[in-house]
Amino acid sequence: MKAFKYLLFATIFPLVLISCRGEKFENQPVHPNMNMDQQNRFEQQEENKFFADNRAMRHPVEGTIARGKLKQDKQYYQGINKDSSFVEEIQVDVTKSFIYRGKERYEVFCTPCHGISGDGNGIIMANNYGFVPAPSLHIDRLRNQSDGYIYSVITNGIRNMPAYNHQISVKDRWAIVAYVRALQRSQNVPEEEVRENYDVDIASIKESHKQKLAKAEAKKESKSGGGEVSIERGKSIASANACESCHSTDGSRLVGPTWKNLYGNERALENGETVVADEEYLRESIVEPGAKIAKGFPPSMVPYDHLSDSKINSLIAYIKSLSDNSE
Repeated sequence: MKAFKYLLFATIFPLVLISCRGEKFENQPVHPNMNMDQQNRFEQQEENKFFADNRAMRHPVEGTIARGKLKQDKQYYQGINKDSSFVEEIQVDVTKSFIYRGKERYEVFCTPCHGISGDGNGIIMANNYGFVPAPSLHIDRLRNQSDGYIYSVITNGIRNMPAYNHQISVKDRWAIVAYVRALQRSQNVPEEEVRENYDVDIASIKESHKQKLAKAEAKKESKSGGGEVSIERGKSIASANACESCHSTDGSRLVGPTWKNLYGNERALENGETVVADEEYLRESIVEPGAKIAKGFPPSMVPYDHLSDSKINSLIAYIKSLSDNSE
């Protein structure tokens, strides 16, 4: 009998344990201290009738500054000196890890427009989404700018480039400046330095680069109708490069001078001189817009010297067609 009881227990007990598997526990666990779960505070957007506007979320008291947010160091936070001129050199110790941090941030925020190598051929520009082309970071104008200028452009934006002060921290902006300088250095090493320190065939490299450029330009020409020069092609090029976002075709005033009746007429320049807007003037204004600044307009246009001759000629033909003085 005793052996039978042991046998019965040994059989039933495992069955009871097995039957409990997967069963949900409906009661809350023991929780004696609830004051960390139910605090006497307000949630976001919750009503607070203590204030006249019934808002629990309050604005900072006027005139107060959060701890650590005083930002008195203009050189670090704004990239400018006391006289408001741009600082010449970066305001952070430049280390290898700091430059790599700048590379990572650059590739996140800058490559869509400026490209992975800083040549201005990012994916947005390459696919002709209608944006004004971003300038190459390797042109003399930007290579010769101070570090503070580049930092200010990242912080505040310029022309069609938006400000990134809300998306990129101050230190990361300086890191991007450091990486941009590294990019510029990598793409513009003096030929004498290359000959002195590297065993390479400069002539062969130049010829190879020239062939690549010619091949790329030929491919572009093939896609856009070859070397044909026409008003319709010029209109298409103007649309692809978002020219009409700055230059109107109906005489209205935008960021730049209107193209309506521009050709063949005299233009007043910022330096007090006047010039006739002939084909030579139009070409120079496209490839080197800073050479002759039109009076009353900011010098905000970037060079379009990357366009082929046939594209520039087509663009000029289109501008001429908008003038009563066109042939």
